Amino acid sequence: MSLIENKVVIITGASSGLGEATAKRLAASGAKLMLAARREDRLKELLTAIAKSGGTATYQVIDVTDRSQVEALAKKTLSTYGRIDVLINNAGLMPLSPLDQVKVKEWDRMIDVNIKGVLYGIAAVLPIMRQQKSGHVINLSSVAGHKVFAGSAVYCATKYAVRAISEGLRLESNGEIRSTNISPGAVATELTSTITDKDTAAGINQLYAIAIDADAIARAIVYAIEQPDDVDVNEIIIRPTRQEL
Repeated sequence: MSLIENKVVIITGASSGLGEATAKRLAASGAKLMLAARREDRLKELLTAIAKSGGTATYQVIDVTDRSQVEALAKKTLSTYGRIDVLINNAGLMPLSPLDQVKVKEWDRMIDVNIKGVLYGIAAVLPIMRQQKSGHVINLSSVAGHKVFAGSAVYCATKYAVRAISEGLRLESNGEIRSTNISPGAVATELTSTITDKDTAAGINQLYAIAIDADAIARAIVYAIEQPDDVDVNEIIIRPTRQEL
């Protein structure tokens, strides 16, 4: 019997990329999933695929920048499955640009999704996990949370923040809450599609020519979840073999 079987898992940003790949992996391992994202059509397609494979899942359309919607997500998960074992804070944006382009609206959106969205997720599930005296929060950071790149200052700042939040949660866990920070390198997802600066986009597209499949990250997430309760996998960095930065 898998240690993932029957675990209740919330995944934000589940409609594509890392979230979708992780949902499929966890469903195959017997987890009970709550899929969350903004695009209902994509969520319905994923739900159908999981159901055809014999998995258990439901979904909720949410915007992680709206705290009330995130709280409603946790409440629906609790009412549907009776508990919350794992939160995967996967929703994120990467509209990179040099600071002198002054794309303040994009900065604000990154801060809202990449930092506040993570915090709202934790705020929604932590009281429940405390009451259960168990739980696991997995945050998706980035190699950009370990090294600052030109043209990526604000994005890097948000991902450094995610690492800090992950470590803070670990330090405050009281032996009850596991905290995992996953830092992907170049992965083939829709993340690069939000870059509006043409020069930056050209450079990133060149880097992403060596991108690995989203399932590589899904496998790492599964590994962290399937460890025994006394094992806390705190940090994983995953890059393409050919990625230097």
